[in-house]
Amino acid sequence: MDKYNLLQQLHSLRLKLHEMAEARGSLTDPDVLAISEEADQLIVELQYLQREELTYSSSRQSNR
Repeated sequence: MDKYNLLQQLHSLRLKLHEMAEARGSLTDPDVLAISEEADQLIVELQYLQREELTYSSSRQSNR
């Protein structure tokens, strides 16, 4: 999945997480935690993509 779609999904999850936490009145509610874990997975994917981009960019500059 591309970076743009991951960022859109993360934004949607953040909104959903906020709404769910407000509705449940707890950050430790199992449903709130499940959404938080899903967001965490997307963040890890985004970090991986960013690291790949930086590595690729760095290797291209060193080949000049």
